[in-house]
Amino acid sequence: MGKRLARWLKSEASLKWLYPGLGVKRWLVLLLFSITLISLGFGYLLRDIYAVWEFPHAFYYLTLQFIPRWGRALLFGTVGITGVAIAVIQLSRSLLMPFLRPGRPSVVDTLYQHRQRERGPKVVALGGGTGLSTLLRGLKEYTTRITAIVTVADDGGSSGRLRHELGVLPPGDFRNCIAALADAEALTVQLFQYRFGQGMGLDGHSFGNLFIAAMAGVTGSFEKAILESSRVLAVRGRILPSTLQDVTLCADVRAENQTEPDWVEGESKITATALPIERVFLRPDRVRAYPEAIRAILDADLIVAGPGSLFTSVLPNLLVEDIARAVRASRALKVFVCNVANQPGETDGFTLGDHVAALERHVGHGVFPYVLANNHPPSSLADHPEIAPVPLTHEAEQGYQVLEADLADETNAWRHDADKLARELMVFYESHARR
Repeated sequence: MGKRLARWLKSEASLKWLYPGLGVKRWLVLLLFSITLISLGFGYLLRDIYAVWEFPHAFYYLTLQFIPRWGRALLFGTVGITGVAIAVIQLSRSLLMPFLRPGRPSVVDTLYQHRQRERGPKVVALGGGTGLSTLLRGLKEYTTRITAIVTVADDGGSSGRLRHELGVLPPGDFRNCIAALADAEALTVQLFQYRFGQGMGLDGHSFGNLFIAAMAGVTGSFEKAILESSRVLAVRGRILPSTLQDVTLCADVRAENQTEPDWVEGESKITATALPIERVFLRPDRVRAYPEAIRAILDADLIVAGPGSLFTSVLPNLLVEDIARAVRASRALKVFVCNVANQPGETDGFTLGDHVAALERHVGHGVFPYVLANNHPPSSLADHPEIAPVPLTHEAEQGYQVLEADLADETNAWRHDADKLARELMVFYESHARR
């Protein structure tokens, strides 16, 4: 038994149970202390029995009285501790066996990572579309204290159809965020993202959108539907709407030879015009922010805007006045993540400075004092001549600090790599937190 315990203690995986912060050592100490108390009580009882009763001579050898008392104490202690250790290990394995899967991290690794994420910073991510889900997919490996605040202005595709036919908020961006933050089985996530390719009334709809719409009907509200859907997929963090009101995103667009801008109504139509966008705004123009979103922003350690479509995903959240006001008032670190590549029909020809200038025209100067940008166009970009990486050109006196790093996804040249982006944001946060 002693050799088995020694081998166990020498193994790296087993020693991880002694890592600080796992919440395991305190209970092992309590277990050993309780066993010691029981042993002392039993020992006192045996002593009284031994003093009163007269035992056969064979008990002299059975109770090892030929060994000094200190030797018996050492022997019984070693055997007892070894037995407790083996029993705890085997009991844990038996209880946890149904939850273990081939290829997954060990229980101690999973527990350690979970504890580390629970102590992570409180991060608020503002945006929508694939950019926000990319960010969330990376952040969930560092912290579970994530709040995604999602735009509700989407009016295209499956989300737009459900919005107009059922009167629910557009579920598409919420579905993507739930899938990105999910800790469920891969097959469950794939099911949630599954899109029907045929069928009368089903063609174009995703299962997740239909699920959220049905859950809204069952629970009686859209926000409860998102909460319950998040529980189904074991989401790490929260996903909140910027507002619960029915809003429409509008834009002023202007061609080169126009003196007055045209007014375009509807998110899906704005990019389709392929005209330069001067400004975007909401109708109605004064909407109430979702209270939980305001509380999350004011309580945040780090606020991240982007990546994503600048005018149709990132800015619609900040156009809700109370959201923008809360971001200004928050004492969190605030970072704007600039896109890797320009978006056709929305930010054609934009430099990094143009992105920040458009952001500040809508929310004010200095709200996001830090800008994180990609400085390493991926090699696969050469295969896509239609994609233009965002030049890092900006005015030094504009009052914000540009942070440059390799953020691009080598397989999708126009998108961020989730791991790279999250890692750079956490390094940035930790460097400021230490100060």
